Amino acid sequence: MPAASDSVRQRGGQNVKKMPSTVAASRNAEVNEVLDTSKPTSSVGSEWDYKVALAVITLLAFATRFWGINHPNEVVFDEVHFGKFASYYLQRTYFFDVHPPFGKLLFALMGWFVGYDGHFLFDNIGDSYIDNKVPFVAFRAMPALLGALTVPTVFLIMWESEYSLPAAVLAASLVLFDNAHIGQTRLILLDATLVFAMSLSVLCYVRFYKLRYEAFGRKWWKWLLLTGVALSCVISTKYVGVFTFFSIGCAVVVDLWGLLDVKRRQGALTLPEFGKHFAARLFGLIIVPFFFYLFWFQVHFAILNRSGPGDDFMSPEFQETLSDNIMTLQSLGIDYYDTIAMKHKETKNYLHSHYDKYPLRYDDGRVSSQGQQVTGYPFEDVNNHWQILPGHITPDDKKEGQHVRNGDLIKLRHVVTDSILLSHDVASPYYPTNQEFTTVSLEDANGGRYNDTLFELKIEQGKGKQEFKTMSGQFKLIHHPTKVAMWTHTTPLPDWAFKQAEINGNKNVAQSSNIWFVDTIPSLPEDSPRRKKEARKVKSVPFLKKYFELQRAMFYHNNALTSSHPYASHPIQWPFLLRGVSFWTQNDTRRQIYFLGNPVGWWLASSLLAVFAGIIGADQLSLRRGVDALDELWVPGTRSRLYNSTGFFFLTWAAHYLPFYLMGRQLFLHHYLPAHLASALVTGALLEFVFTMDPIALDEAAHDIISDGKGGKKKSGVSTGKRGMSAKDRMGGNMLALWAAAGVMLAAVIWGWYFFLPLTYGKPGLDVAGVNARKWLGYDLHFAK
Repeated sequence: MPAASDSVRQRGGQNVKKMPSTVAASRNAEVNEVLDTSKPTSSVGSEWDYKVALAVITLLAFATRFWGINHPNEVVFDEVHFGKFASYYLQRTYFFDVHPPFGKLLFALMGWFVGYDGHFLFDNIGDSYIDNKVPFVAFRAMPALLGALTVPTVFLIMWESEYSLPAAVLAASLVLFDNAHIGQTRLILLDATLVFAMSLSVLCYVRFYKLRYEAFGRKWWKWLLLTGVALSCVISTKYVGVFTFFSIGCAVVVDLWGLLDVKRRQGALTLPEFGKHFAARLFGLIIVPFFFYLFWFQVHFAILNRSGPGDDFMSPEFQETLSDNIMTLQSLGIDYYDTIAMKHKETKNYLHSHYDKYPLRYDDGRVSSQGQQVTGYPFEDVNNHWQILPGHITPDDKKEGQHVRNGDLIKLRHVVTDSILLSHDVASPYYPTNQEFTTVSLEDANGGRYNDTLFELKIEQGKGKQEFKTMSGQFKLIHHPTKVAMWTHTTPLPDWAFKQAEINGNKNVAQSSNIWFVDTIPSLPEDSPRRKKEARKVKSVPFLKKYFELQRAMFYHNNALTSSHPYASHPIQWPFLLRGVSFWTQNDTRRQIYFLGNPVGWWLASSLLAVFAGIIGADQLSLRRGVDALDELWVPGTRSRLYNSTGFFFLTWAAHYLPFYLMGRQLFLHHYLPAHLASALVTGALLEFVFTMDPIALDEAAHDIISDGKGGKKKSGVSTGKRGMSAKDRMGGNMLALWAAAGVMLAAVIWGWYFFLPLTYGKPGLDVAGVNARKWLGYDLHFAK
């Protein structure tokens, strides 16, 4: 009796069972029919059942996103940021944020539509919108609209990818009835824009890919360019949009690799023809998105032309392009022998000193110089006053009105203690690799310690002997002999320094945190002619120079978001929905908004991601052993579809999820939303895969070889059913099993959505029992006692 494995097709070997030639020919013809995508397919618009389902899903999406959108009527969670930014746009006041401008500009556009003037600055969570007359419903309607449109976009992705109706409905429903997607799209937040643009990018690329055999036609160009525009909207909203670029970029690389094959069924391309394909994709998917991305920054700069809270993040040259800028209005030239107060740009601590000395030994046993303490102090004080002296005194230096200039060697005399600032090769209190800053007497400063008191003044982006000024003259103070830069940080010193900030010499001179500026000139009389303000014109800086400066600042501060947050989470927790985020609470009504996905939907999607990985692993293992099970037990073309279509969805999930493991910044559950959408696509695709197993192949496996019980006599029994048909056609048109499985899953998902609905919409309030019933995995909900 033959082995059981004889019932599936073997690859190679001498004992492979050959099927009858007529059956083989029939199968080959059917396989080619399935795989020949160059043939025109039936129009999507002719499938009325899909159109009805799309209409119903769209209506439900708008209902779930817009229902009760006016609750709560007060500032919720990160609305304090993005609502504030919309107000700044409407006031044309410059601000700084780590995200690109596109999503925030949409909020400003909505505010402009309804006539809002930006008077409210969203300062605190819980501030009343009603009392402050803010059109908050209009603001929230923008993300709600985009969130509602995301659901039919998911459905269209499945439809255009030619999945069955139950698969498309399930995939869309996992987003439709997901509490996290709903909660994030009902508030003034950026994620609705990000997720919608990401899904739209995938849809447009699927449409473009289906036209690959109609290259360079009008529709081909349309969908290629629309893909590029959608991609630009993703990355113009948040920089994690680069993950969408990577997802589609991988698909493009595979497509180009196929076009390069000289054995293509459609015929080999010449190298010039391949070059045209490459250039078209480069133009549509890289160049077009980049210029759209630049366009939004141009709009950003054009609107924000007034000085504002974002000034401090930018260079003096940039700030001088803003009207009403404090540097432009209050900047004063600094002369030798002026008494000045210097501030650190990042920490806003003044350079400070007092009579107290460094201790003989620090806590780690290291020995100090026991010199006078030089510290950072956040408040105005006479001990912040330093007189600026020339490093090498000449007869001209003793004259009044000698300007301090970029590159000068200077000394700084502490006015109160009458001592000179010094740095030397002694370790600082907290940083053994950095140098201590202290002061010495005038006698020592003019004697053996003379060189140690010399500092070079280096104005940031200074030109030649540029004049040194208050406010605008941001500078680094470089110790001349040792070439270390004066630096401070936020960790306070112990009690012996009164919890003030440490000042030390940083060997990394290029570090941006070495920058200081002169805040005031206390020695300059109020009636001094130097205080007379001259009318100054707003300067102009080339767009690209402003753009690159802003990009550097955005990347730097985004990477610096490493502080802890009570509701931060780790990527490993997201697929399993181990914790959420508290957005809003109201004590008297016991209402709360807790950002949390639908556990049923998330666990289902995460489980099927693992199933997909298992299927791919099992298929590769079987192929290594010469067994081709997929195309034998499933319809022809199953492997191609599983790898190319479902595999693309899986790649999109991985690209939007795995990179977060490499990030050191604060992370929250909402960072998983694009990946969750991709996991919903994988779930729908796998549902169909399970129910497209070919019954003909199973029938053949049972009847292909029938033994007479005496070992030797066999006869073939080949079914007459058709292969390669869609799930709908093969199952008699109604696909009862597929619909039943989708219905069970959908019922469970809807139940999960409804059960957690009070936490998503913020009403009704729950009693203690109701709250505890929803603490499935120990979620840190409020009012549990």
